[in-house]
Amino acid sequence: MRKFGLIGYPLGHSFSKKYFEAKFEKEGIKDCLYDLYEIEDITLFPKIVKENPELMGMNVTIPYKEKVIPYLDQLDPACQKIGAVNCIKIRNNKLTGYNTDYLGFRNSLEKWLNGEKPSALVLGTGGASKAVVQALEDLQIPNKIVSRTKSDFNSHLTYEDLKKDPSILQNHHLIVNTTPLGTYPNTEQMPDINPVFISPMHKIYDLVYNPEKTFLMRSLEARGALVKNGLEMLELQAEAAWKIWN
Repeated sequence: MRKFGLIGYPLGHSFSKKYFEAKFEKEGIKDCLYDLYEIEDITLFPKIVKENPELMGMNVTIPYKEKVIPYLDQLDPACQKIGAVNCIKIRNNKLTGYNTDYLGFRNSLEKWLNGEKPSALVLGTGGASKAVVQALEDLQIPNKIVSRTKSDFNSHLTYEDLKKDPSILQNHHLIVNTTPLGTYPNTEQMPDINPVFISPMHKIYDLVYNPEKTFLMRSLEARGALVKNGLEMLELQAEAAWKIWN
């Protein structure tokens, strides 16, 4: 039996397990299992690999996309550039890190924008944010990161900056939310964006997929913005992971 799985914390409602179990059933794949490995600390990761010798591949989610890197033997060159891992291939006791978030987001966004290249604001600084920024750079879409606090990188904006200077939101017509804010069960939360500065010129891509329409999407759609959740990206990244593992 070949095993695959997901590490993260907390895992709760995992897209990956449902997706792969449905895939195995639909495609008549009988020799594969997909399990959830909810670990409170990344130091427990080697134990999972050791105790499950049948593991051939793993997905990685919040908060371990960066923390898992020191435990890997090598990184795919593209993944090295991004600095975050969401997919691991295990062969002959060697662990190789990949980033399929990048592929999923890039392909999904490119299709959605249909040739447009609006300036983007990327909300959040975690592992998913790194993949999103790389995809935007490669699509030649100008972008700025927004975080709660000022960081060492002068290019980062804060939510406070957005409040003080409405022209930032008015001049960036693509907003990508990479934070988990608004995810089930805390569905009435959203990043600190003032809907007043949103117009029908705006497009909102929220990486959250549960609920289908987040509070952020609903609030900005009410101002005329076009909105999209992260489900297509997740499906594309899952298929990319399957290709890597096989």
